[in-house]
Amino acid sequence: MLERLQKIISAAGITSRRASEALIQGGQVAVNGVVVTELGSKADPSKDTITVDGKVLKVSEQRLYILLNKPPGYITALKDSQSRPLVTDLLKDVPDRVYPVGRLDYNTEGLLLLTNDGEWANRLMHPRHEIEKEYHVRVRGKVIDQQLKRMAEGVELEDGKTAPAVVNLVKSGEQNDWISVAIHEGRNRQVRRMCEAVSLSVVRLKRIRYGTLALGTLRAGQFRYLSDVEVRELAGDQAKTSSIVKSDKSDKSDRSDRPKKTPRPERSGGKFSGRRQQ
Repeated sequence: MLERLQKIISAAGITSRRASEALIQGGQVAVNGVVVTELGSKADPSKDTITVDGKVLKVSEQRLYILLNKPPGYITALKDSQSRPLVTDLLKDVPDRVYPVGRLDYNTEGLLLLTNDGEWANRLMHPRHEIEKEYHVRVRGKVIDQQLKRMAEGVELEDGKTAPAVVNLVKSGEQNDWISVAIHEGRNRQVRRMCEAVSLSVVRLKRIRYGTLALGTLRAGQFRYLSDVEVRELAGDQAKTSSIVKSDKSDKSDRSDRPKKTPRPERSGGKFSGRRQQ
């Protein structure tokens, strides 16, 4: 069946659809030996030989959906010019190539999704779906209510004002406080920049939730496969999934240096609570 090239490349788990379009326009894609640079060009992956950067594209029938607890010190990419560790280095037992859904910074840790299903990944990352991501942030010094309120209502960044967020004080320590920040935007380094905008210095940043998925008890560096229900619930009932790999892995994590779990915040604009979680 004929399909658009960018859709085929994305579905193969090479990269996102938008990045696939850049590959095509850059002359890095060929069909049956002929370089294709026009967006909208179609091919049949079951009959045509499609190459990306000279390598034959293999479209797997098996769709993989993975939740990884990313440790700090790993790059959320498939390659790195500085030869730093990649998140995919932690997936040695995964049978097919997968790529990250969105990204976490080098020093940011926590919940990261990876897949070889380009359609599913595109659906999750599209701004119109506004999937909420929750982070726990340890900041240097003591937080005041006015700082949290400003973050919740939206702060001005160089790329515009942020949308309303759900911000709460999670745990108060002698030298550092923990706060919870739930956002639905996907700007680069957004949580760190929001903290900087209200004069908060981030010591540690960890994503603990992505939509309906929670990090749970996975230790840093460990991963699990999502169930069919989790995949469809996260992307919506209309998302098409097939041949989903499941796993019964259930690892308990080291709970040291972790803030106490907070209730999942409700979706509401600029919600702020100064209550301390006991």
